[in-house]
Amino acid sequence: MNLIDPNGLANYDTGIEVGRLHRGLGLIEFARTKEILLEELPPAPSVIYDIGGAYGEYAFFLAEKGYEVHLFDLAEEHIRLAKANENAAILADAVVADARSIPREDASADAILLFGPLYHIVEREERARCLAECRRLLKPGGKLFTANITCFSTALKYTECYDWRPVLDDEDAYRAIESTVRTGHYTGNEIGRVYFHRPEELRAEVAAAGFMDVDLQGVIGPAWIIRGLDESWRDPVKREAILRIVRLLEREESLMGFSTHFLSISTRP
Repeated sequence: MNLIDPNGLANYDTGIEVGRLHRGLGLIEFARTKEILLEELPPAPSVIYDIGGAYGEYAFFLAEKGYEVHLFDLAEEHIRLAKANENAAILADAVVADARSIPREDASADAILLFGPLYHIVEREERARCLAECRRLLKPGGKLFTANITCFSTALKYTECYDWRPVLDDEDAYRAIESTVRTGHYTGNEIGRVYFHRPEELRAEVAAAGFMDVDLQGVIGPAWIIRGLDESWRDPVKREAILRIVRLLEREESLMGFSTHFLSISTRP
């Protein structure tokens, strides 16, 4: 079984991921996730495996902080871009690899970033394989960070833009949104077929894989409803105001699904 939809993988190989974390909601996702990593990771020079790390935005950030970072991604173009980066030498390596089978020894990583594979793996048993592989790779006490998108994200997205993009009026579009909310399955033009979690469902999957102390944080919070986000982000005062409200609400269980993008942090016993 393929790790991700072949059409989605082909689109990633065209470079569609490049720059995503530097515009729109990616600005909040990148800023807050980096803060959380620096709060939760063991001190450098711990060994970090960035699995499904695209062309290395987080990998390079952490390598610059003194961590030994190994980047893995299934898209060959992402690994090519990472190796072509002017700072490529600061990564321990960059390897094309399937998240369910990483060519490294047991208990060889202090922490793992899994920022993508869990929503590109649509079958639960295959996600379990991926999580089991992370458990194999982590040292006892090592931390697993997973990024996920909620099954409510498309409903929220098209509700927010209804005044200028009335997608909700279209019966077929509504049925697709309804299906994603009820089943988690979603098919997009760029990312192919994917799976979006409910927060409680992700917590259960990670725990079932043998991880403990599963902590969920909504790294976008309600900030996705801000109009003109890119412009506001350029103002340091407004940027901090946005991050402050995200931090305030990120562990509020009743709002976790409203965040659209969330992060789980867990520990290998």
